[in-house]
Amino acid sequence: MTMNLRKLVVQVDEIRIEMGQVVTPPTRRALAMAVIANPYAGRYAGNLDELVEIGAELGRLLGEKCVAALGISPGEAESYGKAAIVGEAGEIEHAAAILHPKLGAPLRDVLGKGAALVPSAKKMGTLGTAIDVPLGHKDAAYVRSHFDAMEARVSDAPRANEIVVAVVVTDSGRPLARVGGLEKDAIQGVDGLR
Repeated sequence: MTMNLRKLVVQVDEIRIEMGQVVTPPTRRALAMAVIANPYAGRYAGNLDELVEIGAELGRLLGEKCVAALGISPGEAESYGKAAIVGEAGEIEHAAAILHPKLGAPLRDVLGKGAALVPSAKKMGTLGTAIDVPLGHKDAAYVRSHFDAMEARVSDAPRANEIVVAVVVTDSGRPLARVGGLEKDAIQGVDGLR
C-alpha cells in the first residue's frame, strides 16, 4: 500500500513559563501532520481497507517524526494523541478508518510501549480547518497531569479530496499540573488505566 502523500508538517511546542512560574523542564509537545489524498473522495465505498492500511503507515511515520522532533529516545515519550480532518468530498468514517483499526499499534511500536488507548478526534473541514488533538498518558489513562490537547492545522489543507492526519507525542504532562490523580511515578502500565 502506498499512500498519496502531498505534504508533511512537523512542529514542536515548548512551554517555558506559565503564570509567571518557570516550567522546569519545559513542557514539550511534537505535532506531525500528513496531508494525503482520500482514495474514496466523492464516492461511497462499503469497504475502507485502503484507508485502514494507510493508517498503519501513518502511525509509524508520524510517530517517528514526533520522536525525532523532540530529540528523545522512544522510551522517553509520555503522552500521545491522534486526529484527522476529512475534506468535503469525503465522510467522517474515512477519518475513523485511518485512526482506529491500525494506526495505534505502529505508533506504540515506535514509542516502545503504550498500554492506554490513544485519544482521538475527527471532523470534516476545509482549507485551514483546525482540530484539537486530545492527549493522554500513553501507559495509564488515569494520569490527569497528561490530559491535554494541541491544536493542529495546515493552512492549505484539507482540500476537498484530502485528509489531514495528525499525531502528537509529548515528553511531559501539562505545565504546573496540580489537580491530583495518579502520579506518573506510580504507573503500573498493565491495564492501560493505572
